[in-house]
Amino acid sequence: MTTTVPPGLAELTGIMAYTDFATSASASVREALGLGSLHVGSTRALAIREDPSHFFNRAGGFGAESPITVDELVRVCDFYREQRVSQGSLMIAPPLLPPDWAATAAKPGLAESSRCTELGCDIEALPAATDRAALDPGWRVGVVEAHQAREWATVMMTTFGFTTPDMIEMAASCVGRADWRQYAVWAGERTVAVGSVFLNGECADMFGGATLPEARGRGAQSALLTARVRAATAEGCRWFVAETGVEGPGEHNPSLRNMVRVGFEPLYERATWLWRA
Repeated sequence: MTTTVPPGLAELTGIMAYTDFATSASASVREALGLGSLHVGSTRALAIREDPSHFFNRAGGFGAESPITVDELVRVCDFYREQRVSQGSLMIAPPLLPPDWAATAAKPGLAESSRCTELGCDIEALPAATDRAALDPGWRVGVVEAHQAREWATVMMTTFGFTTPDMIEMAASCVGRADWRQYAVWAGERTVAVGSVFLNGECADMFGGATLPEARGRGAQSALLTARVRAATAEGCRWFVAETGVEGPGEHNPSLRNMVRVGFEPLYERATWLWRA
């Protein structure tokens, strides 16, 4: 039995988290955002027309169940065109790219863009250090309740630069969904850091970790990672995955360092393949 997260499962879990997170919003919020989703085989795609950053225009799950085909890529690009967005990102794990990828990517006009680091770990490989997350005295970590959803969503979305009421409402709608667990760190009564975990059978995705600027470097994200690992373990998950930006020469990525500190290991660097209208 493998102790490494299968790349197809890692990628499928990640895109399922994004699509479930966004489509949990009410019909009125989805309409206001111009939000649409696609599900074909193992592939999922998400588009939000009123997201000028294009961050949520993403697709994944490619190659999780069967080899990648040009038709599959074209169907996703057609979906973006139908949703009237100007660009969309296709996320594909390097081990799952077909041998003739350059020619395959050229047919729908995909171009290589930014890169992410995919991280993972097996529950049996987690060190005992996950039991000793140091949090500032007087701060506490716990589960987010329904009445705290909007404050939780505001911290997460505004930290990542999404400040419109509809985007915040979309995030708040995810609190309490069956396959999710949301956590926060409070300094007194104030929410200063947040994080979620999405449960996909044996695999869990660490999603949306964010800390207010003035609260960084005080143990909040390590505490949230530990809480989410424990929650996923209690639900029977065997593998944990997460993604963050690539740390270039001379750069310091606190998110990457925090995850490595609690036992995650980089699995691979994944290029983003960009489609433009």
